[in-house]
Formats: sequence, C-alpha cells, structure tokens
Amino acid sequence: MTPREEGFLLLTCQLGDPNCKVLTTPQLRNLFRSMEGLSLPEEARELEEADLGALGCSKELSRRILELLGRTQQLGWYLKQAKMHGCTPITRVSPGYPLLLRKRLGLESPGCLWAKGDVSLLDSPAAALVGSRSIEAENLAFAQEVGRQAARQGYTLVSGNAKGADQAAQEACLEAGGRVISVVADTLTDKVCREGLLYLSLDSFDAPFSPARALHRNRVIHALGQLTFVAQCSQGTGGTWDGTVTNLRQSLSPVFCFQDGTAATEALQSMGAWGISREDLQDFSRLTPGQWNFLQE
Repeated sequence: MTPREEGFLLLTCQLGDPNCKVLTTPQLRNLFRSMEGLSLPEEARELEEADLGALGCSKELSRRILELLGRTQQLGWYLKQAKMHGCTPITRVSPGYPLLLRKRLGLESPGCLWAKGDVSLLDSPAAALVGSRSIEAENLAFAQEVGRQAARQGYTLVSGNAKGADQAAQEACLEAGGRVISVVADTLTDKVCREGLLYLSLDSFDAPFSPARALHRNRVIHALGQLTFVAQCSQGTGGTWDGTVTNLRQSLSPVFCFQDGTAATEALQSMGAWGISREDLQDFSRLTPGQWNFLQE
C-alpha cells in the first residue's frame, strides 16, 4: 500500500473506532479541490497546521486532519485485522478502484471500498438491480429474471444484499452460473465467499448496519451498473425510491422499472425511467435509450 493510499484510509476510515470523526464527503471533496495544482515543497517534512491553513482549512479542521493522519499504528493494526477476515481496501487513489465510480461520482465517490471475494469482478460489465424488501410475487419474478439474464448475457449483477428483491436476484444469478457484486450496508466479517461473488462495503469492513450506511451505498449500486433495473419501490419513501430518484437526477445510469402499474413506477417514468416487462429482459443491449451508449463506457 502506497503512502497516498494510507493517507486516504486515515482520513476516511474509522479504523474500528465508532467514535472517530473522519472527514465527511464534502470535507474530503473541498480538501482535494484546494490541493489541485498545489506545488509541494521539495524537502521531505511532516504536514503542519500552517500548510492546511494555507489551503483554506479552519484551525479545528486542520487539527482534526493532523490527528487522523497520526493514527499510523492503529492503521497497521486495522489492516492486519482486515487481512485475517479476507478483506482488502481499495481506496479512491488505488489502481483497482472502479472507473465508473470515478467517472460518475467524481469527488463524491467513496474514499474506500473494502472488498471480500473476487475483486476482478470490478473490471467486468455490470447491471444493477434494486427493489423492495417486501415484494410482490410478480415483482419478485422480475428480479429473479434480471439475475438469470445477467448471467446468460455476460453481465455481473450488482445489488445490495437486502432481503426481497436483492437477494432473490443475486441467488438467481449465481445459480445460473453468473457473477455478483453485493454492496452491503453491514459488516464483511461474517460474509462467506463463494465462487463468482464479491462483497463490497463502504469506508469500513467491520462497521455494523445503519440506515445511513444503507442509503449511502445506494448511489454506488446505481453508479456501478451500466444500466439499473428497479423491481419494485414505494413512492416517496424508502432506499429504493431515494436511490433511484438520485440516479435519475444525476444521470448515473439508465433506469428500467418493472411495469407493474403502481404510482411509484409511473412517477419514476415521469422523471426519465423506462417501463419494461419480464419479456423485455431477453436482450439488455436492446434496452439502450438513444442518449446512452453504456456498452462502450
């Protein structure tokens, strides 16, 4: 791991301490923007509060950054723990960081992805699937068909490992001999690796589930997919709705909703999503809207 990668981990990862206040996404974004075009001193020396002040950081933020960067011993311990659990960090400045996240989310992309499983899946073409935990039978069948067709057509399925649509699609994909990237909102330590499966967790490998983590990982699921399928959602509420609306507003990936006649699906279509049936899943490439060319991204 390079010093730059270590610095990213120190600034963005709690390193097992739930009370540690790491940099928020806006703070990290502003820090990077202020450093653009900065000429570093020729002599090797420790970063000082005055250096950060010159970048526009307040005294409080400057001191916090220096405290975070000083946790090198704790970082060494945390990396050993991660290795014991089969977890690998991929920071935003690491060579293996997904190009689509950098392209679509820019400085809003997660500072670090913790991976457990086959990291080579991050280089494969992917289709994302999102949907409700409590799901109707025909919507569930749609989610499963997305998983099977992803496997048949050579796409890696990206989903969130939640009960309902996520797990149904993931299992259908794996059973069909496909590949799955599961972006979880809880700890990686209890996840069991399988062939063709990669677990990802944002920022920490051992952080427990929280609603905030679940919402935070939704944009990553949408951004990793060259197209995104919505099996079911509730209008105006829930992570599936929030993540899909964010996608449509920011044009992260083209969105295709199961045409189930609900108010939620109609609302998403009014924002730019396309309504489709199970039969339309036979060839993902034929779903490509005119303004998208996701096969060449």
